[in-house]
Amino acid sequence: TKLIREITIAARMGGSDMAANPRLRLAIDKALGGNMPKDTIERATKKGAGELEGVNYEEVRYEGYGSAGVAVMVDTLTDNRNRTVAEVRHAFSRHAGNLGAEGSVAYLFEKVGELHFSLELDEDTLLEAALEAGADDVGSDEESIIVTTDPNDYMSVKAAMSEAGFDCEHAEVTMRASTRIDVDVEAGQKLLKLLDRLEDLDDVQDVYCNANIPPQSYEE
Repeated sequence: TKLIREITIAARMGGSDMAANPRLRLAIDKALGGNMPKDTIERATKKGAGELEGVNYEEVRYEGYGSAGVAVMVDTLTDNRNRTVAEVRHAFSRHAGNLGAEGSVAYLFEKVGELHFSLELDEDTLLEAALEAGADDVGSDEESIIVTTDPNDYMSVKAAMSEAGFDCEHAEVTMRASTRIDVDVEAGQKLLKLLDRLEDLDDVQDVYCNANIPPQSYEE
């Protein structure tokens, strides 16, 4: 449902021609990665472009704070603002958080493309290929080598890396926190409950936060 909504609004905003609509290309790429049937993608595209009758969605971003003052940003696609804001506010209040004003935390996040590759690959060779493809940076964490791109270059860099023989394990355009907050186990557990609740809401597309959550918080 969330993938369909993203395709629909992308087509509504930029038309059904993928060649002229980068956001639609990105939404369809994400849907294909989620194994969505092509006929479902086509119907969602046509509904968004007005070629078929469908529900009109609008984008609304909510910003707030979770446990320990962690910044939380929630992107939604909704056909009923009143319903969505009530559900989002309830999730925050139930899990040691509070909904903030527009612009209260968005400045802490930057939109980037991220391609994640296996640590078993040769990082120097991958770095050379990524820079040749037009990537902004290459780094790594405990789980993967991460290639960072400008959002507008994400699709072309991803395609170029694949052509160079580097297939990514995970790829997305996301909002990356410019600064992060370390939280303790208890705060991390409260924050995870908030994030899970928000992500379960039908109108919510993506949830971002700037916390470094300790592994112990994920344990029951």
